[in-house]
Amino acid sequence: MAPVTRTARVIVASNRAAAGVYDDTSGPLLVDGLRELGFEVGDPIVVPDGDPVGVALRDAVADGVDAVLTSGGTGINPTDRTPDVTAEVLDYQVPGIAEALRAYAVPRIPTAMLSRGLAGVAGRTLIVNLPGSRGGAKDGLAVLGPVLPHAVDQLRGGDHPGGHA
Repeated sequence: MAPVTRTARVIVASNRAAAGVYDDTSGPLLVDGLRELGFEVGDPIVVPDGDPVGVALRDAVADGVDAVLTSGGTGINPTDRTPDVTAEVLDYQVPGIAEALRAYAVPRIPTAMLSRGLAGVAGRTLIVNLPGSRGGAKDGLAVLGPVLPHAVDQLRGGDHPGGHA
């Protein structure tokens, strides 16, 4: 049997990086981490926060991408709109993922509780919002690494490990 190919996309929501003010560093870290997990993933897509994130998410869903990680735009700053546009794309939320991400980070970084990041499913695509920092990317990979391949398999209609119903 041929190995199962899993695809992913990284979308970076950053007004300054999209404008060329500085280079994004969280996106490449997420790409590398997803590749280590066995996902096929291209270079990060860097867009301004807000509606361009929604367009990029809809494109990923239309392209049949298995998992999308966003980086940035999850806080309470007036320009942080990633969770809002993500909510418009999702068919349903998977709150345990977002809760796990915050719970993992808060003991070390109390401000992580200010993240409004969401996780959920649109079509058969899992979408997870991560904070826009290298630390947020590393934490996201640490939390998602053990479950992301299984989540994708579940979205494809797969069974639980060991055949449990």
